[in-house]
Amino acid sequence: MQTLIAQEVSHKLMSRRQNDLNPPWNDPEWMGGRDARAIRILTEFLAPQSILFDKGIRDTVVFFGSARTDLEHADTIAAREIAKRLSIWATTSPDEGGGAREDGSQRFLVCTGGGPGIMAASNLGAADAEADNIGLGIELPFEPSLNEWISEGLGIQFKYFAMRKFWFVYPAKAIIVFPGGFGTMDELFEVLTLIQTGKVSKHLPIILWNEDYWRRMVNWEMLIDEGMIDAEDLELMTFSSDIDEVENLLINHLQDLPEIEPRAP
Repeated sequence: MQTLIAQEVSHKLMSRRQNDLNPPWNDPEWMGGRDARAIRILTEFLAPQSILFDKGIRDTVVFFGSARTDLEHADTIAAREIAKRLSIWATTSPDEGGGAREDGSQRFLVCTGGGPGIMAASNLGAADAEADNIGLGIELPFEPSLNEWISEGLGIQFKYFAMRKFWFVYPAKAIIVFPGGFGTMDELFEVLTLIQTGKVSKHLPIILWNEDYWRRMVNWEMLIDEGMIDAEDLELMTFSSDIDEVENLLINHLQDLPEIEPRAP
């Protein structure tokens, strides 16, 4: 069966090459088809690596949250302020108590999903501080493209959620999760699962902003009572509704981290 499939693919390629001297990778129709899916997925692993690592970016603080929250909402205002404070610290020299490198370059960058709502507010907060920030967008039929406050050259658009999630977590040194719907819950619970199962071996603080929202959204105690999670699993998260507290939690964690190459388990 595999031999027949290989022969069919080979025949397709040979027929195409007889009529078109361009190689398959230079053929938009073939590259957009089923046969090139693995190649497309690989490009979404390698291209962000080149974009980020070539710029010396290996450490991010990820801001998750709803695309539907208005910029005047209390949660988006908080996201903007936290991102601004974090970015000011990240661009301040260590001699002045900041988190920049000794040469003055920015080490820690705000990273979002690149869309509107909480994401836009977080990118805007970093832009308020005149700091570099990242947006990892996703092709969706009902959502605008990357927001305007992402730093030039640091907006990356993805087709595949799986590869986008990888680049959220791989360089992340902390994650703040603001109120959101299915997408935000998906991102939160996937990260919690990766940490719980040891697929993420680094210490990765998860801060849930707006404690009342998350306490009402999920009955955490019921999960413990039913034996679905251990009581210790709740220690993977910190609930907060205080901007000063979140700022201190982030800086206290980030300021002592050695700068090393991200690695996979």
